[in-house]
Amino acid sequence: MKHRMLPVLLFLVFTLSAPLFGQTAARLEALLDKTELTWLEVTAFVLEASEAGAYSNAEEAFNFAAGNKWLPKDAEASGTARLNGVALLLMQSFGLKGGMFYSMAKSPHHAYRELVFKKVIRGAADPHMIVSGRDLLLMIGRLLAMKENAAEGAAQ
Repeated sequence: MKHRMLPVLLFLVFTLSAPLFGQTAARLEALLDKTELTWLEVTAFVLEASEAGAYSNAEEAFNFAAGNKWLPKDAEASGTARLNGVALLLMQSFGLKGGMFYSMAKSPHHAYRELVFKKVIRGAADPHMIVSGRDLLLMIGRLLAMKENAAEGAAQ
């Protein structure tokens, strides 16, 4: 299983390095190696990947996301990022529209369900599971591919 995922991960590293201005292969590799991420790490990386903003440090990114209510209410900068909260951050920073319940509540629970429905979150996943660097890169890669497909469809 790991050997089949290696080409996909390598593809993502090279694909994601182009739109992520200022990113280095070393930073992406370090992210891939992390089994759990903090909110500081997640917000800085997601906001840059979504082009919602580039910040001089991770604290600025975290404060921006928290101030805009893009994070769960209980998210602390050094706290461990959980999947449902990361789903909310991804939905908000990428400007994704959701269904009726997400549109009304904009909650981590409904954001998680939207990303499962959109097949950004795949496989055996629990909304409260800890997010690894690999998980985050795969979700961002799927979102970027989804946006690219939508742009190509609109151009035709």
